Amino acid sequence: MASNMLYYGDNLEVLRKYIGTGTIDLCYIDPPFNSKRTYNQIYNDIGTEDRAQTQAFIDTWTWDDRAREGFQEILDNPQGRYTKQTIELVKGLSNALRTSNLFAYLISMTLRITEIQRVLKKTGSFYLHCDPTASHYLKLITDSIFVPNGGEFRNEVIWAYRLGGRPQKGWPRKHDAILYYTKTDTDDYTFNADAIRVPYESTGGYISSGRKIVNGKEYKVNPLGKVPEDWWFISALNRQSKERLGYPTQKPEALLERIIKASSNEGDMVLDAYCGCGTTIAVAQDQKRKWIGMDITYQSIALILKRIEDHFGKIVADNVKLDGIPRDMDSAHALANKKDDRVRKEFEKWAVLTYTTNRAVINQKKGADSGIDGVAYFRTNNTDNAKIILQVKSGGVGRGDIAKLRGDMQRETAAMAVFITLEPPTAPMVNEAKAAGLYHHD
Repeated sequence: MASNMLYYGDNLEVLRKYIGTGTIDLCYIDPPFNSKRTYNQIYNDIGTEDRAQTQAFIDTWTWDDRAREGFQEILDNPQGRYTKQTIELVKGLSNALRTSNLFAYLISMTLRITEIQRVLKKTGSFYLHCDPTASHYLKLITDSIFVPNGGEFRNEVIWAYRLGGRPQKGWPRKHDAILYYTKTDTDDYTFNADAIRVPYESTGGYISSGRKIVNGKEYKVNPLGKVPEDWWFISALNRQSKERLGYPTQKPEALLERIIKASSNEGDMVLDAYCGCGTTIAVAQDQKRKWIGMDITYQSIALILKRIEDHFGKIVADNVKLDGIPRDMDSAHALANKKDDRVRKEFEKWAVLTYTTNRAVINQKKGADSGIDGVAYFRTNNTDNAKIILQVKSGGVGRGDIAKLRGDMQRETAAMAVFITLEPPTAPMVNEAKAAGLYHHD
């Protein structure tokens, strides 16, 4: 298993195919969950989805063939993969939740947390980041996987923050839950207390000669400070934050730094199976850990590669090993024709970002009147730039596609347009492109 690896694809398939049993020191995941929906909508499936949401397939789960197959697998229990407690719990949840989106989400998480427990070393730790709408269900599931296998639930860590709006009525929701498990129920697991100590508060006594005085009693204190309680106030990222990358669920590096410092050592292997914009990876790299990241969207993979290059340099980024990403025409065709619609739709993003070396902006909400898949810019002089629009079609292309792109180019006042396809262009397509004329750079 290689160090510093990015896998593009379904993390369940990657975990089962590529990650060996007992090879991971620390796993942190922040699985997508659409918190914008109210709890009643999640529980009762009331309301309609935002059809324009381009990443709905990772933000919500629907009861479909994939969910049915996952449920059936748990009941069949191939190779004794699932504990008796997990099977009975899932059966009970099916009676309560029926074929709801929430149950589909829980099935998805059951499959993946089972694999995460398998790949952890005996000394390994697992942190599951979740919001209050599902944390109670996820704790039941994770308990049923870890505890019967000799693991233990250690803490529910509360991450508190102040960012965001406030309701006119009710308590503002300003916290997430992070469930912390170890693969063992003994003390034989990694926890580096001295690496995460914080100053003692000045209230409740004073510190003198290495002792803390409280209500007339003396307590020995550590000169490095105290281990933080299981509630952490760490500021969320605001729009002015230097860390901010524009990723909607981006977590602050300080949060991951505390987890990684506490539950791993230099040279250990850190895994994030939903790596998103790569905060876990960036912190692991900074803290001299090895790491593995997985994501089902190529846009995330591209963002992580750019983040690594920007923060650590091109040499570090170039040494990251990639899997699941097309490197020749055969694998590009395979991606475009994937039966798994979640991945197949990513072909357009992969093509745009690869062609522009991750510099383009993906068009997230394509309307019926626009076939633009991405926009990139290039410098025209010291104070201005110009626009390039990009469109991707894997096949079935003709002159009309180029004519339409010419119209899009004029409408968007773009200097150039790029048409990316897996098929060789026909002569009429080439002639239509030539008819658009040449661009002269001053």
